[in-house]
Amino acid sequence: MLTTLRDFFEKTVGTEAGARRDESDISLAAAVLLVEMGRAGGEATDAERDTMLAAVRTKFGLGQEAAERLIRSAEDEAREATGLYPFTSLINQEFSAEQKERLIELIWRVAYADDHLNDHELHLVRKIANLLHLPHSTYIAAKMRAKDAQ
Repeated sequence: MLTTLRDFFEKTVGTEAGARRDESDISLAAAVLLVEMGRAGGEATDAERDTMLAAVRTKFGLGQEAAERLIRSAEDEAREATGLYPFTSLINQEFSAEQKERLIELIWRVAYADDHLNDHELHLVRKIANLLHLPHSTYIAAKMRAKDAQ
């Protein structure tokens, strides 16, 4: 359990500065954030899970089977994780501002998927946006696009 998190942390944060990360590490980090949003209101609903799958399929160009494997791996990582920093740190290093904005929009879509937005979900999406160093205007714009897409 602790070894998995340590290995992930070392792969994502402990490598040489400027080294390009493996795409699977980046997609796993993003998927963990989506999974955390799905779990914010308790157990992820079918609608939230479907939205997570659609998000990783779209964001990373995956087929259904690969998307399901990625979400399962992200669920395992999320269960073992003690915080969001290893994941948001990797995303900050590898994603452009536009990619981070798109990711926060996908996170909002997961939050809205079950037609019920609770305080835990609101807090978590704001926390992720802060860890990704997104301006408030970007956070709100992504929220509105996600709500409109619902």
